[in-house]
Amino acid sequence: MNEQTRPATVRVFIALAPPDHAKEELARELRPAYDTHPHMRWNRIEDWHITLAFLGELPVGTVPLLSPPLAGLAADHRPPRLALRGSGTFDDRVLWSGMDGDLEGLRMLATDVRTAMKGAGVAFEDRPLRAHLTLARARRGDRSSAAEIAEGLAGFTGRPWSAERLHLVGSNVGRSRGPIHYRDIEAWPLGGGDGPG
Repeated sequence: MNEQTRPATVRVFIALAPPDHAKEELARELRPAYDTHPHMRWNRIEDWHITLAFLGELPVGTVPLLSPPLAGLAADHRPPRLALRGSGTFDDRVLWSGMDGDLEGLRMLATDVRTAMKGAGVAFEDRPLRAHLTLARARRGDRSSAAEIAEGLAGFTGRPWSAERLHLVGSNVGRSRGPIHYRDIEAWPLGGGDGPG
């Protein structure tokens, strides 16, 4: 099958996003590291998110079918109260910030999201939830930078906030050689709020 006859797909995940004030608070803590470690591949602050379910590449036509179950699920869940806390690395290369607060509510929301997506016929790898924000990636061969930054952030605890919306997000991974960018396909207020979708 050549490139032109392959069905169009989009890489999709379902996530929560910290509010701007929480992201700015963490960004202030990170500012010295931006200067001392410019070779890290830093994620854009506007792209910071907590992945609840990574669905992978889906046909473009499948994505609208996810909206009804996700909208209903969002209305049925109270917004978890969370805070950004501490830091660490995955494989010594991926720098992350951890989460504190209503982690049980977060786990329940992630479980329900995954169950709803399986019920909608989406097959995906069901990995254990490790609630975090990915902040940056070290380049190959540079394993010390992420660990140094994580050590400096270990004592960080941000102010609590409520996760107000459930986001269905698409990414441009594999579409270009530039940095990864995310865009909301749709978002729904948690707890049946009245915000626009």
